[in-house]
Formats: sequence, C-alpha cells, structure tokens
Amino acid sequence: MSVELLNKDTVVQYLTDKNIISATDKAEVEVLTGGVSNVVLAITTADQKLVLKQALAELAVSEKWLADQRRAIVEADAIKLFNQLSPAQVPKLIFLDPERFILVLERVPVGSTVWKSDLLAGIINPDVGAGLGKTLATWHNYGEVTASARIKFMEDTLFEQLRIDPFYRFVAAKSPQIEVPIRKLINELEGDKTTIVHGDFSPKNIMVSMDDQIYILDFEVTHVGNPVFDLAFLIAHLLCKFFRTEDRLQAKLLSNTANTFTAEYAQLRSISPTVAKHAALIALARVEGKSPVNYLNQVQQKKIQSFTKAVLADNAKLPVANLFEMSAK
Repeated sequence: MSVELLNKDTVVQYLTDKNIISATDKAEVEVLTGGVSNVVLAITTADQKLVLKQALAELAVSEKWLADQRRAIVEADAIKLFNQLSPAQVPKLIFLDPERFILVLERVPVGSTVWKSDLLAGIINPDVGAGLGKTLATWHNYGEVTASARIKFMEDTLFEQLRIDPFYRFVAAKSPQIEVPIRKLINELEGDKTTIVHGDFSPKNIMVSMDDQIYILDFEVTHVGNPVFDLAFLIAHLLCKFFRTEDRLQAKLLSNTANTFTAEYAQLRSISPTVAKHAALIALARVEGKSPVNYLNQVQQKKIQSFTKAVLADNAKLPVANLFEMSAK
C-alpha cells in the first residue's frame, strides 16, 4: 500500500492537524538533504525547532533497493531508548505516526555540522571518535544485560534489507574470489544476537555542535545482533576518507580517530578480532555496493577495491590500527 509523502507545501498543515504546532504559528520549513531513505524536513516556529522524517519505500539510489517503511516505528522505539540512556546526545522523540511512517523529533542546535562534512573538509578531531567509542560501548553493554530492552528490536528483517543484502551479499555476488570470507562474515552477523545494535553508526548520522557536543541520529536499522557491525561501519567510513585524502596530516588524524574510537570502546567492552575484516568489506561495499559514496575518484576507488579484497582474502586477523597503516603503503 502506497503512503502519500509529505513535502514542503503540505507539512505545516499535517503538523497543525496533529496538534504538534498551532495554526497561528508562523512556521518556516526547510528541506534537509543528504540521506537516501527518508523525506526529511526541518520546521521552525517561535517556540519549537523540529525535524520530521518519513520513511521511503524505495531508497533513492541507482540500484533497486526496497526497504520496509516499518523502520520508522523501529526508529521511534530506538530514539526513546537511547534518549533515556544519552539524553545529551540523542534528540527527544516528539511524535510518531505509525500509519504514514512519520516521526518528529527535536532538532539539534542550529549551527551544528554533519561530522561527515567536517571530515571531508579536513576538520578532523580524534576526540569525537573517543566520545563515540565510549557512548557506543555503553549502549552495547546496556543492550546485552537488559533483556527487556532487547524485546522491541528482535525482528531483524530491516537489517537484512538495509545492510546484509546491499553491503555483504551484493558485493559477494560481484566478487566471487572473496565470496567465501564474505559468507563467513555474514554467518558471524546472523549467528550473534548479543545486544542492541545501532546499525547505521556513520559520520553522516553524527552531528557536532559549535561547542563540540556530539549528537547521534538515524536509528531505523536498530536491531538485536552482533555489536561488531557498529564498530566496523564507522571505521569503514573513516577508511574511505583516509583513501580520499592526499594530505598526510589529515590521513594521520583519520587514523588517530579510528584508533581512539576503538581504544575508548575497548576500555568498556571487548572488541571482536574480525572488526577489521568487516570494516574492509563495508569500505569495499561503498565502492561496489548498492549505495556507493560520491566523494572518491576512480583511482581512489580502485585502490580501495584492491586493498580491501586483499585484506578479505587473507586469513590472518588484522588490528584496526594496522588497517590504516597498511592502507598508507
């Protein structure tokens, strides 16, 4: 069943009908871009700064990629949970419309920047990685010991649709020479139901305020699974940016960010020895998968392909630090 999508012209009336804003409010609407899976609109009134998200049934990428819109409901549950755990880092949920797959949440402070944009601009602060490592380990520890919290996130079809299929199986089908190690990584993800996993722990979903406060967004792939995925997903994005930069200082800062991220995480929780393998595969998927990054030129793409396929074909375990050191050679 198709669901009518909101837009800049219809969102104010919708929010008024739902009593989220008043008919007398002079609401300003801004279309937010950067994602491929939602309509995202910012709404500002004299008293409120809000963001509305509506899940798309088909993601806006070149390859056909369908995804269950129920992920909006999953995200709403996850926001409520993680806002309770980290209220200073996760914006509060204001409203959920489960029939139209719409959620409304508080907007992060105006002036905050998307961490992905900062990294690409050469603004690289390893302390952000450290803060994220500590927060992520705290979340994973909580999810592991709190069975009551895991109940709402046990259904993992969304993780299959949005991560395993486009990032793992799709790449395996295109690269038969590394299909066997990829299958092993898939089995590792599917066979572990340890804790609550964010599922999209990426620089594009992290914002940094002008006073260096970190905000974490986009919880629609939250599920009970293997925590190695969250670690690897962030590291893979740092690795892609590592391959992109030609500045030695920026490369060092990106490597340090990955290392401080994992070091802070390891202070609170053990790390799987396969995290570098998962990170290599996810980085490869950002070139060969269904949603490739748009900031790598052809030479950089080929370097990532060659490097990550070599890592995946090698049976040896690889520390995260070595992943960046080897990439620099």
